[in-house]
Amino acid sequence: MTTATTRKTRSRWWLLIALVAIAAVAVLATQLTSPRAGGFLDPESTATNGSHALATLLREHGVEVIEANTVDEAVSATTGNSTLLVAPTYYLPDRDKLQRLSRAPGDLLLIAPNFVVQDVLAPDLRAGASTVTQKSPGCDLRAARRAGAVDFDTGRIYRAATDSVDLTSCYGGALVRYRNGAGQTVTVAANTDFLTNDGLRDGGNAALAMNLAGEHPRLVWYAPQQLEGEKSSSASITDLMPDRVGWVIWQLIIAVALLALWQGRRLGPLIAEPLPVVVRASETVEGRGRLYQSHRARDRAADALRSATISRLTPRLGLSAAAGRTQIVDAIAAHSGTDPARLTHLLYGPAPATDDDLINLAHALDDIERQVAHP
Repeated sequence: MTTATTRKTRSRWWLLIALVAIAAVAVLATQLTSPRAGGFLDPESTATNGSHALATLLREHGVEVIEANTVDEAVSATTGNSTLLVAPTYYLPDRDKLQRLSRAPGDLLLIAPNFVVQDVLAPDLRAGASTVTQKSPGCDLRAARRAGAVDFDTGRIYRAATDSVDLTSCYGGALVRYRNGAGQTVTVAANTDFLTNDGLRDGGNAALAMNLAGEHPRLVWYAPQQLEGEKSSSASITDLMPDRVGWVIWQLIIAVALLALWQGRRLGPLIAEPLPVVVRASETVEGRGRLYQSHRARDRAADALRSATISRLTPRLGLSAAAGRTQIVDAIAAHSGTDPARLTHLLYGPAPATDDDLINLAHALDDIERQVAHP
């Protein structure tokens, strides 16, 4: 073996060692800095839609934050001097179990409640739609006045069901408070953004979240991330990997590819040859549907359903493609008689959590199209 060959071999080994070292450092950095997985408004999740930042701030200010995953845990953790926060996840229980929450001691803080939650836990309120967004508090509620300007921008507001309800209305009705017949203080907020890790830094969001959630020494946080009685499935190795491992793997693939191009044999140009294959449109749709299902991409499937519904309805309603959310919802409500708040949830709400939720969403969107076509 000549001296030149020996040096070339050594340089290749050093290059491989350097690549392995870079990969090890990248994986370690990813492991240490990757966000902790979690669901929507999960107090332990550091994802953008989680609430770990708020839970940490509350604990630093002396508030005992208890995460409840079931109705029994929530009821047993509440006291007469506590706040029960109910977050709008897809795993909230049925009406019967929610009735048990209504009998729990302490005050209630309902975040963007759905129709069932509002009917059970805040029956003295009625939800409505509004095209006007008020960022200033406009009320004498201490928590809102200390927070200042907050952008709720949901198009949903709350009003008292009867004149006998002494309702404090802030931000144009997007945040309300009243005392129910059991003596509990019930606070309802129409938006979730001010509680999330991503939205906490905007405007007065952090102050409002701290003031509402930290009014009592104990906060019971009820944001179930799975159905009650359902056992958590065993995590696969891909579930245990940090999100950025894929990015590191792609870097390694690119590095190896560059090394192969540098050291490998040069091949001739590729020859493109058309194949006599005709793919029917139905097969394309079915294939994409199976792809969504295999990857559990319910969010992308829901976005496709909602976008298609809106694109078909806007010409029928005489709206342009640039029409805003409020215009579309109001026009559909006028033609179909559907509640604007329900339309907003169906057309612009969160992604379905299960396949059944996705199917129900598809049926609901189909019903809306039929109602508009045949009012």
